[in-house]
Amino acid sequence: MLDLSGLCFRAAFFHSLRSFFIGQQFLEVDTPIRQPFLIPELNIEPLRSEAWHLQASPELCMKRLLAAGCDRIFQLCSCFRRGESGRLHLEEFTMLEWYRVESDYEDLMRDCEALLGSLLRDLRDMSLIACNCNDGELRADERLIDLRAPWQRLTVEEAFTRYSPLSLEKAMRDAVFDEILVEFVEPNLGREKPLFLYDYPVELGSLARCKKENPRLAERFELYINGIEIANGFSELTDSHEQRLRFEQELAQMPEGRRQNSPMPERFLHDLVRLDSAAGIALGADRLLMLLMGKKRIDEVVSFAPMDF
Repeated sequence: MLDLSGLCFRAAFFHSLRSFFIGQQFLEVDTPIRQPFLIPELNIEPLRSEAWHLQASPELCMKRLLAAGCDRIFQLCSCFRRGESGRLHLEEFTMLEWYRVESDYEDLMRDCEALLGSLLRDLRDMSLIACNCNDGELRADERLIDLRAPWQRLTVEEAFTRYSPLSLEKAMRDAVFDEILVEFVEPNLGREKPLFLYDYPVELGSLARCKKENPRLAERFELYINGIEIANGFSELTDSHEQRLRFEQELAQMPEGRRQNSPMPERFLHDLVRLDSAAGIALGADRLLMLLMGKKRIDEVVSFAPMDF
């Protein structure tokens, strides 16, 4: 359980996040935590709530709000994923998501740089003793990470060439992409400055738009700081027919029991027809807070961790 100084830091952190988006003319929205349909994703197992699910992400509902006429929206909310526990994972965690129309993943990268800059200024002005940053630098063990923009960028293919024992093509063919990424690639990312790992194989971006100049790649990125994934963003796939096909591919790979409990989100696909170009991102608020407080585990920065009950 957080002590008083930790609770004050957490409150100031969330206040600063909200202030940034409100200052950028984003509308704060809220969506139901308990839903009948979720994104069909093979690697994310939802928590059940009777016949419905606790949201793994507010993404589907937030994109339906875009389709209904919103142009810039954000949300801070609790999300739930079954079986996720460890140094960087909790089954219940806080997600920051924001979406904007007539935008792409390049706009989201600039948002991330501006957001962290604003956050650091706010926390500095508050002189919070729990802060692990000073003059735009983050203390990480014996190193200092420069958080000031512009940040580094590296394509997924370049990262595998530089750090992986296997080529990206072979890792995809042998279905070991995630294992190689976690063991060999991620520990090297964002150690000097935050880093955007971008342009994923299209198979790894089920809701992301393909690059026009190379349809084998998706306009998707992940943000890393000190080897830790902080955010996942992409230019949105807004072709309803193509999105249905990708969902069907995800469902086909699921075990029978999960597939039966993961019906196609028909209302979302219906509304997607009314959405043109857009971009959206999910940022792990607790992970970012963990780094800024200099903690090693995510359960050290939440008000109540599972072991507190």
